[in-house]
Amino acid sequence: MGEWRSWKGWLALISLLLTALLWINGLLTSLERPSVGNSLQRRQLELAVLAEPQLRSPLGAMLLGPDPAEALRQELGRQAGTAQQALPPQQRYTWALLEHLAGHDGVARQVLASLPDLNSPDPNSSDSKSPDAIGIVAQPTALQTQLLCQLKGGLAGPCGNATLQRQALARLLAITLAPVGLMLVGLALLLRQLWLAWRRRLPALAPLEGPPLSLVDVTLLVAGGFVVLGELLTPLVVVPLLGQVLAPLAANPPLQQGLSVLLLYLALMLGPLLILAALLRRRGPMPSQGWLQWRWRPVALSLRRALALLLMVLPLVALVGWLLETLWGDPGGSNPLLDLVLTSPSPLALALFGLTAMVLAPLFEETLFRGVLLPVLARQWGGGWGVVLSAAFFALAHLSLGEFAPLFVLGLGLGWLRLSGGRLGASVLMHGLWNGLTFANLLLLAG
Repeated sequence: MGEWRSWKGWLALISLLLTALLWINGLLTSLERPSVGNSLQRRQLELAVLAEPQLRSPLGAMLLGPDPAEALRQELGRQAGTAQQALPPQQRYTWALLEHLAGHDGVARQVLASLPDLNSPDPNSSDSKSPDAIGIVAQPTALQTQLLCQLKGGLAGPCGNATLQRQALARLLAITLAPVGLMLVGLALLLRQLWLAWRRRLPALAPLEGPPLSLVDVTLLVAGGFVVLGELLTPLVVVPLLGQVLAPLAANPPLQQGLSVLLLYLALMLGPLLILAALLRRRGPMPSQGWLQWRWRPVALSLRRALALLLMVLPLVALVGWLLETLWGDPGGSNPLLDLVLTSPSPLALALFGLTAMVLAPLFEETLFRGVLLPVLARQWGGGWGVVLSAAFFALAHLSLGEFAPLFVLGLGLGWLRLSGGRLGASVLMHGLWNGLTFANLLLLAG
């Protein structure tokens, strides 16, 4: 208790109090943020409608559902709610086309009346359900072109671009069947681990070494460095500065966003890492594997362990996500970066988002939560509590009440990997692979 009564202890307590206030406010505010779940659901249904002409069979009904167009129409109506402005203009136009195909011409015209960007009607069409009755947007998407063709009755032949339809089908298969296959493999691996544990045949835990820091030190690092300095003060200083530095890129908003996200995250990392370096200075001889036990080599072993734990965590996170959706619905509060990836048209911006999500975030967050926090907590209360508490802080730090439970389960997997194998590098790889799977899924949906 003596260290808590020192100036460093008082600073740590003040930082902890500020962190609690900031995290409580952030978690409550997250409920007001929009969820990317609506966009993901909508885009998956759009892919199903676009791909349907290529898969008209019992297998297609199993994969796409009995009536993808009707499912998309209902989903767009649900997302629009009572205010049509809730949907972007392109999605409202798709909704209007689907309402016309369903025979709800009155609803379709009401939706079209809210669109500011319709061109003149098509003067060459005479069909009562043709574009002259519903208007045409300046640049219809592949799905809208296909729906317009269906409204005309497909008199000129099959509707839609067959190449784009096959591509949509391939993307749909990748985002639906691949995760199922991975979860089945992960479930088998998880059952095997449980069997080995029940038979007491699991290998012994690796020696857990960590930096010789106290609870006051890690409180200063996480609460003071990561939250107060990184999440509160750094954006106040860096965001206006980035606005000036990146102003010449105003004509290219996606690239400007990509660089802004990358540079802001680098700035957020700087303060905590400098504090960690200061805390470790003159702490005695460093262990042969370093204070954080990176132990990258052999890389194949770290990668194999990371991939195995990733597969075992997948079905658990999916189960928790399903229970959360069943009991709570969609609480909102998704990471804003997800929507940026889903909507960005710039390959360079996507590369910058990918670098941030798959390299910088895993390196920094694993250094903080599994490299420093977990060993210190484990030294105080045991390895199990170290894993649980570090996972809880990891989930809280993402400031999303709706995503807390899945992130907590992910944190348990990352902590167990660190505890069981003694390799921080393996946890970084697993974290990067997890973010990579999420990133790849978003890219497939975005097309």
